[in-house]
Amino acid sequence: MNDSDEGAGHAARPKRADARRNKETLLDAAAAIFITSGVEAPIRDIAAKAAVGTATIYRHFPTRADLIIAVYRHQVEACAEAGPALLATSPTPHAALGRWINLFVDFLVTKHGLAAVLQSDNVGFDTLHAYFLDRLVPVCTQLLDAAAASGEIRSDLSAYELMRGVGNLCIGADSDPHYDPRRLVELLIAGLRRPH
Repeated sequence: MNDSDEGAGHAARPKRADARRNKETLLDAAAAIFITSGVEAPIRDIAAKAAVGTATIYRHFPTRADLIIAVYRHQVEACAEAGPALLATSPTPHAALGRWINLFVDFLVTKHGLAAVLQSDNVGFDTLHAYFLDRLVPVCTQLLDAAAASGEIRSDLSAYELMRGVGNLCIGADSDPHYDPRRLVELLIAGLRRPH
């Protein structure tokens, strides 16, 4: 390898980091548009929000399903990564659990039309659902275990049960402006506390 080859190798690394950042910006823009307009929003709206051309979106995500799945995975990862960070920075494990559950509620209630789109491809939906459980149940378990070990909450609830309960409280939130699932979820989390 000569010096010019080495220089070319070093020049490629920043492009990969830039490409990764650009893709994350695009996924964040798509997520924001999906929240306001649903998953059937025009690609041109997503492109405008991300400040890219539609061709850039199609280069990364050839189909709408590819984009939807990538946004979903991106948001699952953000939720999963938030758990340990909240546990490390919150005043108590119960506070960390409450903050994480709020993020989880945000994730659930901002999926306008996602279930219907994904269920049209049962294999894709099953794969994403398994991914969702594989990434988020352990994070919720860690938060619950920490709060139980600190004596703040009862210890007889599994992460899956809690997440399922929260999910059920979020049903219909996007179709009823008078229903706020966050209020009921907050009561649920408060109800986990051990009596003093």
